[in-house]
Amino acid sequence: MNNSRPWIHHYDKGVPHTLEPYPEHTLVDVLRRRAAECPDQKALLFKGSVISAGTLEQESNALAEALLELGVVSGDRVALLMPNSPQMLIGELAVWKTGAIVVPLNPLYTENELVYALNECGAETIIVLTSFYGKIKVVAPDTRLKRVIATNIKEYLPPLVKVLFTLLKEKKDGHHIVLQKGDYYLQDLIRRHASAEPRPMPVRHDAPALFLFSGGTTGNPKCAVSTHRSLVISGMQIASWFSVILEEGKDVIILNMPMFHVYGQAGIMPAAIMGGYSLVMVPNPRDIDDLLHIIRTLKPAVLPGVPTLFTALLNHPRVRKDSRIMKSLKLSVSGAAPLMLETKRSFEELTGGRIIDAYSLTETTLASTFTPILGVYKPGSVGIPVPDVEVRIVEQESGLDELAAHEVGEVIMRAPQLMREYWQNPVETALVLRNGWLYTGDLGYLDEDGYLFIVDRKKDVIKPGGFQVWPRDVEEVIARHPAVQEVSVAGVPDSYKVEAVKAWVVLRSGEKLTAADLCDFCRRDLAAYKIPRHVEFTESLPKSTVGKVLRRKLVEEHCRKAGK
Repeated sequence: MNNSRPWIHHYDKGVPHTLEPYPEHTLVDVLRRRAAECPDQKALLFKGSVISAGTLEQESNALAEALLELGVVSGDRVALLMPNSPQMLIGELAVWKTGAIVVPLNPLYTENELVYALNECGAETIIVLTSFYGKIKVVAPDTRLKRVIATNIKEYLPPLVKVLFTLLKEKKDGHHIVLQKGDYYLQDLIRRHASAEPRPMPVRHDAPALFLFSGGTTGNPKCAVSTHRSLVISGMQIASWFSVILEEGKDVIILNMPMFHVYGQAGIMPAAIMGGYSLVMVPNPRDIDDLLHIIRTLKPAVLPGVPTLFTALLNHPRVRKDSRIMKSLKLSVSGAAPLMLETKRSFEELTGGRIIDAYSLTETTLASTFTPILGVYKPGSVGIPVPDVEVRIVEQESGLDELAAHEVGEVIMRAPQLMREYWQNPVETALVLRNGWLYTGDLGYLDEDGYLFIVDRKKDVIKPGGFQVWPRDVEEVIARHPAVQEVSVAGVPDSYKVEAVKAWVVLRSGEKLTAADLCDFCRRDLAAYKIPRHVEFTESLPKSTVGKVLRRKLVEEHCRKAGK
């Protein structure tokens, strides 16, 4: 395969072959300019509330002033533990305006996982939703946290909805807290600094902006460091791809993919900002009834998701009863796992719009491949590289020799927004970043038109419903059970989640254990999506001559027994 980039000949009409030179801007700069030019433009929509560009700018300015007063300085890492909400974006913008770095954390993390993540990134400040405040106070003594800022989900609800939430849900759902001495309420900080003159804190476009946790190729969670420039580039690339079907300044994009994940954080959010689209913040992506209510009332044009979401919508009774609910959708984007052809066909028939596949990684800051929106779709392909993204296939052992079309090897990517490094981990960084190329650990091939096909993963990450699960994380927990002698964990095909976590367990002599008891044991230290969906007790595990467990053999045998 030569370097002619054959994929550019298959771009939809209107998508530029390159977007270079990229502006030396940050997302903060873009939103500040929008607030100055169109202060009343709808920036965020949330549960019936509308947050304008002007309000977003004013409240993030006030919070930035508060953070500076509290001692946050340029280069600090500030953790955010909350679902998609106005507070999430206001918090991010405020952190960036201080010159600090945003570290979004998964609210589903257990206490042990939170301790690890907070210590790995070195955060001394955290903004946390009140429902997770108690968990943070438990783990704080084992971390470097000095400042805890709490925020209640009701703060940006419309007046009537806020009253109903306070009466019916706040205490029952764990949102009512008693703030401990030395901690702060986010709204108090914003009000206290609302009239303060913002201090100019120039932030370079090439400065670090974001830490996202990734397992890389080894499975040890690490912070992938992305710059402000990376987020702007990703947003511009995706917005240019969407522009062939969307109307700038008019269409609405749903942000239901969580912002602790690269899909929502480095993809959908910056694409909406750079494209001038309003964002609908969805706090619970698993609440299908709420999502359908949003689609019916706000009529969004874009719905991101994973295959399990689109399957759930297709099978939902309300959708089956009245398919008109979905007709506003011009574009749906499926990522994180393979999209079945039948799902694509059925969803496009349902909505009358298009659904495209996407492929990317945390380490590439969503340097993506997308299938064309209006052009040729090739079943099984995850699409073609967006502007200024390059993909090659190299021989998987050496990683050096480039392969011809249809030859399977390791997928490597080059783009202007690749992560800078794994935070304080030069060894792991050198494994994946080589001479400007990122080695993905995925196996695939390019066809003669430059369409990418992923055929397997060199690395062992499991993606149930789009989440990332590293076998080592699960294995280490299961191995602590006193009845377990050996364990191996891998992903197996699943009709609903596309891929499910399975554990093969060898028990110690004379010990007894049930699958249910083992899963209960895991719940103490693993988020729900990491707990094995399948457990098989076996007398031994297949191993190589050097004693390495052969996960692929286990998966092949599982598929054989299941007839898959």
